[in-house]
Amino acid sequence: MHRRHFLRSAAAAAGLMPLAARPALATLYQTAAKAAGDLEAIRGDGRAVTLPASAIKDLAASLRGPVLLADSAGYDSARRVLNPAIDRRPALIVQPTGAADVSRAVHFAAAHGLLVAVKCGGHSFSGMSTCDKGMQIDLSGMRSVRVDARARRAYVEGGTLLGLVDHEAAAHGMVTPLGTVSHTGVGGLTTGGGFGRLARTYGLAVDNVVGVDVVTADGRVRHADAQEHADLYWGVRGGGGNFGVVTSFEFQLHPFAGTVTAGEVVFPIARAREVLRFYAEWSQRAPDALYVDFVMAQPPGGKDGVALLHVCYCGDHADRDLAPLRTLGTPTANTIKAQRYVDFQRSGDYSDVRTMGEYMKSGFTTGIDERLIAGIVDGFEGHAARSTAVLTQHAGGAIGRQPVGSCAFPHRHAQHALMAAVSWKVGDDGAPHMGWARKYWATIEPLTSGFYINEVNDESRAVLNANYRENFPRMVAVKSQYDPNNLFRLNANVQPA
Repeated sequence: MHRRHFLRSAAAAAGLMPLAARPALATLYQTAAKAAGDLEAIRGDGRAVTLPASAIKDLAASLRGPVLLADSAGYDSARRVLNPAIDRRPALIVQPTGAADVSRAVHFAAAHGLLVAVKCGGHSFSGMSTCDKGMQIDLSGMRSVRVDARARRAYVEGGTLLGLVDHEAAAHGMVTPLGTVSHTGVGGLTTGGGFGRLARTYGLAVDNVVGVDVVTADGRVRHADAQEHADLYWGVRGGGGNFGVVTSFEFQLHPFAGTVTAGEVVFPIARAREVLRFYAEWSQRAPDALYVDFVMAQPPGGKDGVALLHVCYCGDHADRDLAPLRTLGTPTANTIKAQRYVDFQRSGDYSDVRTMGEYMKSGFTTGIDERLIAGIVDGFEGHAARSTAVLTQHAGGAIGRQPVGSCAFPHRHAQHALMAAVSWKVGDDGAPHMGWARKYWATIEPLTSGFYINEVNDESRAVLNANYRENFPRMVAVKSQYDPNNLFRLNANVQPA
């Protein structure tokens, strides 16, 4: 999603460092682990375990990709995620080059009962894609897309970033709906649900998954679709990482002209209540082709805050369907224009967020009424030392027309995803800012209904279970079948029976 982009823009941070370089391609295919001795690690249940040096060397010798230890080149960049408030150090990192490597890594982790984290794009706010003293499976070496234009299918490796899918599909005049930031990992985005700018037209990412290849907790590579392992196929689409590591996705593609009318209209933050009230009404009656988000943001240092509407329209009647915007009067800025969809998908990208710690709370709404408008606007407080933002992501449309039980994602009632987020300079104490966000969210949360599992943070077991709604019993059954020992627990976790 573009929530990070708004925090970045509000902060107006300068001098961002480039992303740490990945190991050279030649290094990627070497077994880099050369353990000098036994390795202290941690099990999924929190107990300590010692990994013999011989076992680590045997694992490395069985893989095509490298095993990284704390003193290995590339370890530090691999372990890091986009939220620098998360600073964890896995005992070992496996960088597979394909499903066979993933299978061997999972076998090893299961044999030793290791805590396992799976990293694709590293966007998890709460750091679920890394861990302390466990095994991280880093899928960055598994990034490719093959398009079958005749069948209208895209075959996508599990570590791929969504911008590559957009790019390859666009070359054939097609699209599948994926996210709003091009360097988001397809795996994490899709298994959680997959909101994006075209979801109101074509459905969520999970609604466009035709089949998957999954390495389950026993190390087997299983193909799952509507006919084969249909229960696993159901669970992967909305159950997050609960059931295994998806090494390949098959997406349905849709014919697409490639051009959207998109951009932002920006107003002073003093007009936030008026803009939000307009948004609440307009977004509810919008055609499926119109995607529009509300953002209220205050940068640090006393700079001017903004209230804006973020628009992406993929229909044929832009003048007519965007005309209501003119009733808001003259904005301070208006960037809406016809542009390539793939360009707009990159507009929220950033080079490195690791200079800013981040924290977020989120929930779904069935509409935005006056009580919610008052809670959002009246409780909002900027701060000189942080960026503060509250924003929505437009749902409804085609998203809500799928049956609740069609896949594990249960929130077909959602009309908007609502998020409150703060970010602060790395090195500063983030506790006061997180504390404010929790207090602010506590006044809004009673007006929401469930939350997006890709934004799981510090929720209780009871809250997590309830969030799967009527799909929870089937989730438990699928979890019990494919991961009875809860190897894959760093997610919005469903515990096996």
